[in-house]
Order: sequence, then structure tokens, then C-alpha cells
Amino acid sequence: MVVLTGVTGKLGRVVVEDLLTRVPAAELAVVARDSRKAADLAEHGVEVRSGDYADPASLRTAFAGADVLLFVSSSDTNPGVRPPQHANVIAAAKATGVGRIVYTSIIGAQGRAGFPADHTVTEALLRDSGVPHTLLRNTFYAEALVNPGLRDIVAAGELCGADGGQPVNFATIRDLSLAASAVLTGDGHTGAVYELRGKLWTVPELAATVGELSGIAVPYRAVPVEDLGPIGFVHRLIASGMFAEPCGDLEKLLGRPATWSVPDFIDTDLDCQIG
Repeated sequence: MVVLTGVTGKLGRVVVEDLLTRVPAAELAVVARDSRKAADLAEHGVEVRSGDYADPASLRTAFAGADVLLFVSSSDTNPGVRPPQHANVIAAAKATGVGRIVYTSIIGAQGRAGFPADHTVTEALLRDSGVPHTLLRNTFYAEALVNPGLRDIVAAGELCGADGGQPVNFATIRDLSLAASAVLTGDGHTGAVYELRGKLWTVPELAATVGELSGIAVPYRAVPVEDLGPIGFVHRLIASGMFAEPCGDLEKLLGRPATWSVPDFIDTDLDCQIG
């Protein structure tokens, strides 16, 4: 049986929907803190279980019978929250005899300071647990920069950035989800560490493409990161070079090229045509 956490989130939902095309629904179970949010999956024959990362007893019940577990990292990024929650997940998986854990880690988790540190800790916990596992070191979602908000950029007449001209290897939620689905159902992934990165593109390239598709010039303008508001966090990381390296692991798991061009992002995956 494949048991999945995180199915009320963007990535987990796509994973379970793809798995329904690969394996019988009776071989799937999903875990949600609020099971009502996954009730529609029960209509497809998927078992819906209640489980909370902060409640070890609920996790031991939720993981029962799992041959493989998709462990999606906690959505609570407040300092100090994730490590104990993740320790609960791993301990429950070990106690219930889960055959393999597939963990959604992050690009650069190997010893990087700052916010990836929670994933560094979790990877160490997995190694120390002795439970067979696979690490999916996901890049950031392309949707962080390529989204329906591009219409507002066209209206404003410019795209502002503090990326320092560094390229990004962001990938779509769908591509990262399908890679996870392949790892959950395929053979030979135990012990593997996959660096899941898309093809390289740049924020100025995004501005140029938005202009081409909209028919209105959208120049790129470099600004101080403080001027960007919440998205400045992402631009700061881009400028650090964190996303400047490509890797072929995502294409390997997908069995096809990753969705990589900016027009593909805008016109196909996100359904946010701006022309």
C-alpha cells in the first residue's frame, strides 16, 4: 500500500491524482490533519485517514500497512517547529514497519544554513532511523514567479527584480509531483538522492516573454530587494546562486524533458494566458 501525507497541499494533491492512474485506488491511503479536506478522494475509493505531525499516536495509526510512505515536509516553517514534527513522522514510520519513506526535501539541503536547515536535520534523522528512504530535493516551484499575477505586471509596465541576473532552475508543481509519483511506484529508488531541478531560465527572460505574449513591452528593472515585499525572499535566494545549477534527475524520473520554457509555463501549466 502507498500512504501519502500532504494531499491537501498543491504537490501532494497532484501526486495522488497521478497515482490513481497508476495503481488501484484500494492500494492508496491518504493522511490529512483535517480528513474532511480529502473527502473527495474517498469517493474515488481512496482510504482517508486522520493524522497530525504533532500527534505521534495518530501517525502510528495512519501509517499502518504502508509499503511506501510519501512524507511531505510540514507546511509550518516557523523556527523550531519542523524538526520535532518530522521526528514524529519518522519514528511512527519506523514503529509501524513502513517499508520505505519518500521525503520531499529541498535543493541544497546538504548542510546549507538558513531555512533549508530543517531539511538537513530531517535527512539526518532519516539516515539514523535505519528506515529505507528516498530523498527528493525539490527546487522551488516555478509558480512562485510565473503565475496569474503576471497580468498585473503587464498593467504596471515593468517587471522588477533583485535576482542579480542569476539563472533559476525552478520547476512546475506538476513536474515535481509526477517525479514523486514515479519514485513511489517504481523500483530501484531505495537510498537514492534526487536533485530535482528544471532547465535554467532568468527573470529578465520572463519579462521579455511576458512582453512578447501580451504584445506590450514589459522591461525588466533591477531594484533593491527590500522594494519587492514578500517575494523579495525568493529573489534574495536567486541572487545567492542557490538555483544556478541544472541537473538531469527530474527529466530522468519524468521520462521526458521537464517543462522548462517560460512560454510553456505561462500558456500550458498555469492557464494564465496574458495575451
